[in-house]
Amino acid sequence: MSAQKLDWSDTREIAIRLADSKPEIDPLTVRFTDLHRWITEIEGFVGDPKQSNEGILEAIQMMWIDERED
Repeated sequence: MSAQKLDWSDTREIAIRLADSKPEIDPLTVRFTDLHRWITEIEGFVGDPKQSNEGILEAIQMMWIDERED
């Protein structure tokens, strides 16, 4: 089975993957440069790295915080 394809708009799924792969990381301490790199390294991520911006990264970060609290 192939990995689900993810793009920048898939904030919840990206956050879930980050929470699962980096349980020791506090999302509030992550620099956006690291967050951007981690997202682009997720298996199945097909989004254009140049299409990201601070608003998108912040939305993913907030969703990641929500995922950790669940």
